[in-house]
Amino acid sequence: MNYYIGIDIGTTSTKAVAFSENGDIIAKESIGYDIKHPQPNYSEQDPNEIFEAVINSIHKITTTLDNYIPLLISFSAAMHSMLAIDKNGMPLTNCIIWADNRASEIAEQLRETETGNVFYHKTGVPIHAMSPFCKLLWLKKNNAEVFEAAYKFIGIKEYVFYRLFGNYKVDTPIASATGLLNIHTLQWDKDILDYTGIQPKQLSEPVTGIYKENILAGSNYAVDKRLQRVIATAFIIGGSDGALANLGSGAIGEHAMAITIGTSSAVRMVTSAVYTDKQMRIFCYHLANSSYIIGGASSNGAVVLQWLKDSLLQTTDTHDELFEQAAKIDAGSNGLLFIPYILGERAPVWNSNAKGVFFGLDIIHTRAHLIRSTIEGIVYCVYSIGKVLMEKKTVTEIHATGGFTQSNLWLQILCDMFNCTVFVSGAVESSALGAVKIGLDSMGIKKEWKPKMTDTYQPNLLQHQVYIEQFEKFERIYCILKNEMKQL
Repeated sequence: MNYYIGIDIGTTSTKAVAFSENGDIIAKESIGYDIKHPQPNYSEQDPNEIFEAVINSIHKITTTLDNYIPLLISFSAAMHSMLAIDKNGMPLTNCIIWADNRASEIAEQLRETETGNVFYHKTGVPIHAMSPFCKLLWLKKNNAEVFEAAYKFIGIKEYVFYRLFGNYKVDTPIASATGLLNIHTLQWDKDILDYTGIQPKQLSEPVTGIYKENILAGSNYAVDKRLQRVIATAFIIGGSDGALANLGSGAIGEHAMAITIGTSSAVRMVTSAVYTDKQMRIFCYHLANSSYIIGGASSNGAVVLQWLKDSLLQTTDTHDELFEQAAKIDAGSNGLLFIPYILGERAPVWNSNAKGVFFGLDIIHTRAHLIRSTIEGIVYCVYSIGKVLMEKKTVTEIHATGGFTQSNLWLQILCDMFNCTVFVSGAVESSALGAVKIGLDSMGIKKEWKPKMTDTYQPNLLQHQVYIEQFEKFERIYCILKNEMKQL
């Protein structure tokens, strides 16, 4: 039996997911790791720890499926990571991840200039501290010694491929999220690189997602006991987690929107042309061939609910118990509104200084109101992104993925907010599945895997009207308070 492995290098863990020839999950492993915060606004990870998580997750899968050999291993990875390395491939920095905000001041200043606007329309990447472009500007200004000593600036997947295969390649989906790649030509942009102060040779070579490698005979990993079952397996470079989630969940139709709420949140649609926004509210990244992903990511997903549970309510109640309490409260939380920007915010406001706000607290409100208003606030964040996309495209269906799909309440709130049919994707590991689909293309293997849906939700128009009123208040309050947030 042939099987296929999708590797999803995420923010909190690396997952290895084995799929059968029919597209069913037959084995899954997850290895977690920490985010380091050595200073305020810093978010880093140890690249070697992540590399070991990749190797060990492959080892665990292939050991579980000992009697079979995987035909391919294809990769998905979180976007916007960056580390500096020396000529010997040794890291000079930790891996600086998307959540790092140290470059926020640089980004905010550049964002308001004509140069920033031109760069955005060239790359499709909003000017924000998350992007490697802004991280490089920060490094150049604040750590010139490392900036000058760096042989290459690469992302985490590039580091994994370098360790395994000895060369520097980056897939265009990941490269298009750096703020350094011209989205129209899919090549490094000379003007942006000149502005940043680096040369093309200091970056990896852009390749398509179907690029593949094999473990080299005589290399250290050819004799690594953990990889003996994959010596003859093709390693495919794949793409970015967001783009591959659309591909894996089946949200690739012209009128289909994918919404993922996990630790953070994202809203994405597939388009056949590059699209940028006059107000720089959304991103445009490459998917594959002539397909692109437009959308936005919110920093404030389920992590906000976890914060409420642990820090504010300080309760041992399970998430299911919290949902049960929230379900007893009417839509709109009796006027209580929560702006959940406790981690700053990315799309569509791109404000690293944004803060969380409970508004409208009244003596009638209980902990159940706090819980429901928090869930609603997270959905308002998602809707604020989706609303921008709906200015460009008509949306007739939403494909929901991520941990929030375990909550009927959360899904119904989403459905009512958007006033649109919501399909719950059965592709739980949609990014890994999307990576495998790219891998199958690379190997010339044709598979007709139909998207699997486990549930469908229909909107309630009366609830939608309540949420629209609350959302409009949400936007007004943020606009009134955003300048005050900068002073905090």
